[in-house]
Amino acid sequence: MASDTATAKPDRGPGPGWLRWLPNSRIGRLILVLNMLGLAILIVGALVLNELRRGLVNARIDSLATQGELIATIIDQTATVGEPTPALDAGYASQVLQLLSNPRTQRARLFDAHGKLIADSYWVADRVEWKVLPPARARDDDGGVNLQLQAPAAPPGPPNRAKEALAREVREALNGQHRAGMRLGDDGEQVVSVSLPIQHVQAVLGVLTLEAGDVDQVIARQRAAMLPFILLSIAVTLASSLLLNNLIAHPVRRLARAADRVRLSRARAISLPDIAGRQDELGDLTRSLEAMTGALSERMDAIERFAADVAHEIKNPLTSMRSAVETLDIVTDPAARERLLRILKLDVQRLDRLVTDISNASRLDAELSREDPRAFDLGRLMGEIVQLYDAQARPGEVGVRFTPAQTLEPILVSGREGPIGQVFRNLIDNARSFSPEGGEVRVTLERQRGEALAVVEDDGPGVPPDNLETVFERFYTSRPKGAAFGGNSGLGLSIARQIVQAHGGTIRAENRVDAAGAVQGARFIVVLPEARR
Repeated sequence: MASDTATAKPDRGPGPGWLRWLPNSRIGRLILVLNMLGLAILIVGALVLNELRRGLVNARIDSLATQGELIATIIDQTATVGEPTPALDAGYASQVLQLLSNPRTQRARLFDAHGKLIADSYWVADRVEWKVLPPARARDDDGGVNLQLQAPAAPPGPPNRAKEALAREVREALNGQHRAGMRLGDDGEQVVSVSLPIQHVQAVLGVLTLEAGDVDQVIARQRAAMLPFILLSIAVTLASSLLLNNLIAHPVRRLARAADRVRLSRARAISLPDIAGRQDELGDLTRSLEAMTGALSERMDAIERFAADVAHEIKNPLTSMRSAVETLDIVTDPAARERLLRILKLDVQRLDRLVTDISNASRLDAELSREDPRAFDLGRLMGEIVQLYDAQARPGEVGVRFTPAQTLEPILVSGREGPIGQVFRNLIDNARSFSPEGGEVRVTLERQRGEALAVVEDDGPGVPPDNLETVFERFYTSRPKGAAFGGNSGLGLSIARQIVQAHGGTIRAENRVDAAGAVQGARFIVVLPEARR
């Protein structure tokens, strides 16, 4: 019998609140960790590089602010004219700007007190913006060559927004504020800009604006610095995918192929010891499938042996009946015909008993699983069975006597009352069939160390010492001289052992002997675990 016990593991981890959704399995935790690892690498890389970018921009702003303060101070001291109302000398301020600024790396612009542009480092450096010319147009349809170049693309970025951003920055600086940050440049790209008021005492004479257009280079360096994180994340994701494929997908495919082999009857059981040795859910699944298919294979072998035994046992009485029927037509002696008819009657009885026991044995699994186990009074059940035998007893037949346990509390066992009753009916029938005429079968019940101990004794010839265990095998029969032919099918004790073992108990046979060692009969002992109260 397969065990009714099933093991299960929770799918979610224990714990209060949000901890309940965490997987409580090794594979689940592995999947979660591997999938989160690549994401964590990207997040950490983005945070690190974001701080790096912010640091680079802040460093650029500090550099421009320091340089701007120096230039503004020099312009104030050298290019300020007029008393008591000071003003900037535009020409001299432009020369100072030309000497102090570096137009190749940054742009410097000077505005007067009204926000008018009076100097630009691009002007004084004669900086010429250049771009790669587009390719020439293709040959005309008439075969001539068109040397006209394609029109250059419009400069990126909205210029109006750049002018507005610069004007707003200049206005804030004219109010005496230091303005620093990032804004949109004339070419539509982000620039780092610093605007400083040029002050003479309390009067604002103009605004100096320094801007650096190498933000794109900073971003490019940021992207280049992030590339290792991206590659590492891709490598981790790829490695985790391959690992999960080897740990999960490949074993599952092997289990599916093994199940297909069992389904197609090329194998009787699944055997994957390398997967079954794993200490995770796939290992549990493999071990369960191996145990399940092993149990099914054993059940199939048992069914095949049972069918072979049934065929053999049925063939014997059928052969005897056929021989008797064939002989009956040619026998004229009334006494011989009477003996043949008696043989036919006994063979019919034997077949009837055999078919009945085979039917009971084939329905045993269904009977054991039809109802849920429950606690019941074993003494009451045994007493009712013995009373039924007493009610049906005829004069001269073997009697049955029951001695209940001398306890105040009833002896309770957990199980199915119908199959347990069948156990004692089989034992009593077996004992009566081997008891002499007028004999008695004694049934006793007692409690012993938390177990129910039931004993069935007879006054028959006993069991050969070598067969004390084989009597529980299917179709085992050993009739003494004078025993009724066909009274035993050889299945009763086998069914009894199967039922007792399904209820967690044991059954054994032994002989009753006197002081001289002579056999006085057989004794069958059934031990069942007592139910908890």
